[in-house]
Amino acid sequence: MSATESKGQPPSFAVAGVSMRDLLAAGEAAALISTPPRAPDPDFSERAPERREAA
Repeated sequence: MSATESKGQPPSFAVAGVSMRDLLAAGEAAALISTPPRAPDPDFSERAPERREAA
């Protein structure tokens, strides 16, 4: 039995075969999916103020 097994620590695992580009792309994709859509901009063209004549 090794020293790490006797202390009850789980063995550490290394991920092999994943490039940094793939990791960054996965993180960017996760951020895009988890971000809620932006609220639409208000349309001010329909509510144009009426012009009043000078007194």
